[in-house]
Amino acid sequence: MEQMLGGTRITYLGHSTFRFVTAGGGQIIIDPFLTNNPQTPDDLKRVGELDTILITHGHFDHFDDVESLAAQTGAGTVSNFEIFSYLQRQGIENAMPIQKGGTVEVGGIKVTATHAFHSSSIQLDDGSYIYAGEPVGYIIEFESGFKLYHAGDTAVFGDMRLIGELYNPDLALLPIGNQVVMSPYEAAHAARLLGVEHVVPMHYGTFPFVPGTPEEFQEHASALVPDLKVHVMKPGDELAS
Repeated sequence: MEQMLGGTRITYLGHSTFRFVTAGGGQIIIDPFLTNNPQTPDDLKRVGELDTILITHGHFDHFDDVESLAAQTGAGTVSNFEIFSYLQRQGIENAMPIQKGGTVEVGGIKVTATHAFHSSSIQLDDGSYIYAGEPVGYIIEFESGFKLYHAGDTAVFGDMRLIGELYNPDLALLPIGNQVVMSPYEAAHAARLLGVEHVVPMHYGTFPFVPGTPEEFQEHASALVPDLKVHVMKPGDELAS
């Protein structure tokens, strides 16, 4: 694992939020849900320097801290066109659009948007919701060639096999929470379709509507993908080389 990471450091901040530090020192966060995240340790709710924010969709548990972090740090954002347009209207100048199948280079990494089966909306201050485009996952390729797949919020789908063939990710971050994302059983099938050797389960245990557990995932994975290496991370844990 350490050799595979090629100098990349991955910190789990709870739910679906991860921080990546590249070998070249780039600071990236994906789906920042920190301030109101019951899983995030208090000392990790303050982000400090930040270059890039990746956004999979507009739901609060992935988007809550996007605007404040972008404003505080000047970090660029990467999101679908609808969220990009919303952020521009909010005065975020470094917003960048991406759509499924497209790739951008930002912060020393290559980011490719992939399909995800879910929904996406943004809640406004008055409590109403606006459409926030289609959700995405991301393939992230770091300077060393290490490739990571953050699936976003999704069900399992057959084209995960195509994602594996096209991008050959080394590590997949897969939701396992059930009810509002794929279940541990579906996530095990996702790992099989992707052909990955390493998985970090995410998006579970934060709220009553994500009851899936890593133990369930490991049980199904051991039957479906017996050679899979499952890395269960607690908020604050790191993978680093």
